Amino acid sequence: MFRFEYPTLLFLLLAIPVLLFIIFKRRNQGIIHSYTSRLLVITGGGNQLLARIPIIFRTSCLILLVIAAARPQLYNIKKNVSSSGVDIMLSLDTSGSMRALDFKFDEKPVNRLVVVKKVVSEFIKKREADRIGLVVFGEEAFTQSPLTMDKGMLLSLVDKMEIGMAGDSTAIGNAIAIAGKRLKDLKAKSKIIIILTDGKNNSGDITPEEAADAAAALGIKIYTIGVGGTGPAPFKVKTFFGPRIVRQSVEFDEETLKRIAIKGKGKYFRATDSKQLAEIYEIINKAEKTEVKTKEFFNFKELYYYFLIPAIILFVLELFLKTTVLRVIS
Repeated sequence: MFRFEYPTLLFLLLAIPVLLFIIFKRRNQGIIHSYTSRLLVITGGGNQLLARIPIIFRTSCLILLVIAAARPQLYNIKKNVSSSGVDIMLSLDTSGSMRALDFKFDEKPVNRLVVVKKVVSEFIKKREADRIGLVVFGEEAFTQSPLTMDKGMLLSLVDKMEIGMAGDSTAIGNAIAIAGKRLKDLKAKSKIIIILTDGKNNSGDITPEEAADAAAALGIKIYTIGVGGTGPAPFKVKTFFGPRIVRQSVEFDEETLKRIAIKGKGKYFRATDSKQLAEIYEIINKAEKTEVKTKEFFNFKELYYYFLIPAIILFVLELFLKTTVLRVIS
């Protein structure tokens, strides 16, 4: 970026037209002689152009000197950002029940995962100073992304999530255990698991309560979010007559999610629509504030000599012309 250290000095440029007026007024009262006067007469009117060269040099010299005095500079800003260190593992359910069409986006019915991906992406964008990781679970649970500061890569992985990518069942216990494993050896000020599901633990080799106890023993806070409305949910199914919307019951274990949150010293939330889900993540975002300290370092490169040196050259040339080629006699 470019700036002037003393920009107010540039107002001196407004005085240059006044100086030019005084110079021209005095010049009209003098007589110009030149060693090349006879040649100038032959070429016709050249003496007037030659006589103006010192004035042009002097004016340019003054302009350059004013700009140099204003200290033109190129500079860049470096920021040193330090945070209190909040590590967050997002555990997201991609089981078959996430196909339910009881959520809306742009007033159109969409499956639950579409809305979850949108809301989670907005949450990630707001946590610029935090490391965030991603666990995907269904019948199995696996780390889609370890803790990272690369939000662009993380957002891309969230966008690529698909229903059924980890199986159609729901292994909530395994999801908590894997997320906790990613956090256990870290020395962050705050370690958090946010687990989102719309079902009941019916798969995996560890219960949600056991996994929550283990995570709590490591100082990990757990937030749980249950998504989906009450009662049968609409699903799109293939029939002999083409795709049809039918309502099916979805097993949902709200009590287990509440117990997990209590064990993890966090909170349980329930979202039955898109707006509620967005509000829940915003509540968590505000509750888990990250203290960010920013220091700015400015690096400057002086440019005044690019104007000062030409000004000196023009001044010397003007003196040379006035003392050799041209003589002004008042």
